[in-house]
Amino acid sequence: MSGIPTHVAIIMDGNGRWATKHGLARLEGHRAGTDKIRMVVDTFMGYQVQYLTLYTFSTENWSRPKAEVEGLFQILEEKIYEETVALHERGVKVRYIGSLERLSEGLIQKVISAVDITKENSGMVLNLAFNYGGREEILYAVRRLIKEGIPVEDIDEVMFSKYLYTLGQPDPDIIIRTGGEMRISNFLLWQAAYSELYFTPVLWPDFDEEEIKKSLDDYSKRERRFGGLGLRNQQ
Repeated sequence: MSGIPTHVAIIMDGNGRWATKHGLARLEGHRAGTDKIRMVVDTFMGYQVQYLTLYTFSTENWSRPKAEVEGLFQILEEKIYEETVALHERGVKVRYIGSLERLSEGLIQKVISAVDITKENSGMVLNLAFNYGGREEILYAVRRLIKEGIPVEDIDEVMFSKYLYTLGQPDPDIIIRTGGEMRISNFLLWQAAYSELYFTPVLWPDFDEEEIKKSLDDYSKRERRFGGLGLRNQQ
């Protein structure tokens, strides 16, 4: 397959609707969604994708029922603990993008541990984006620039990018959203300026190897112009 993206970002949507469809509690949908992550990581690794960003919980999701939020974080805490060793063994470097504010101490420690254990790995970079919002990330960068007293004339796109959560990483080549919605929902707003967008009605727990192949096949046929005439994806 030609034109494999370097960086894939995914909005993992549809867990609650999947649970309802199967007559289950919403939290069971979130559990099924987190169980899907290992397959997704392994499949994209097989395609030599170098960066994978997974959007699991936005800053806006705090408005959901308290029990659902707390249950989701408990599932995430368990899953990160379970998966860290397996990810480390496969050479994956885990990075967290988002705010640690309002998270439980247990979840914070699991995140810090996963990042620390895998920090020297040289394989795929896996960005876990929860308690994340694109606007908040931009404000975070602006506040840091002001706090550090960076002269206005020195601030350009390259400088600004160094103050984002994704420091040192390429922008996503493609953003995939499952679940049928056709918007990016405050996800990687700065980084998504020239990302290809791929929307599928498939609910996240049903997103499998065949669906991944479909998304990459579609991407390989796109022409990326970046504001110019552009060339078809080829590597």
